[in-house]
Amino acid sequence: MDTDKRKILSALCHGAILFSATIVSVGIPIAILLIIDDSVVKDNAKESLNFHINIYIYAFIFSLLIWLVIGIPLLVLLWIVSFVMPIIAVLNIISNPNKPYRYPFIFHLLQ
Repeated sequence: MDTDKRKILSALCHGAILFSATIVSVGIPIAILLIIDDSVVKDNAKESLNFHINIYIYAFIFSLLIWLVIGIPLLVLLWIVSFVMPIIAVLNIISNPNKPYRYPFIFHLLQ
């Protein structure tokens, strides 16, 4: 696969969360994972899905903590992280398209 196509598809996987927080943001990496044969793009799609899953799990846990004072600041922090980290991932992919990006401090449920 050529470098430009790899950059676009990998960036689309990580940047999908910026489009919406609904099924669209998960559907794009899943579709790319199922359709594309490039191993780097597949790894980026899996990493993006791992990030989405982690964000949803943390959001659920932090929502349960709303009744405590700590829940609201944690949700705000999670929103900031869910916006900033994909941007960092896209910038990393643009500068190094031949290496999959790995998010720090997340659980990797999909291998």
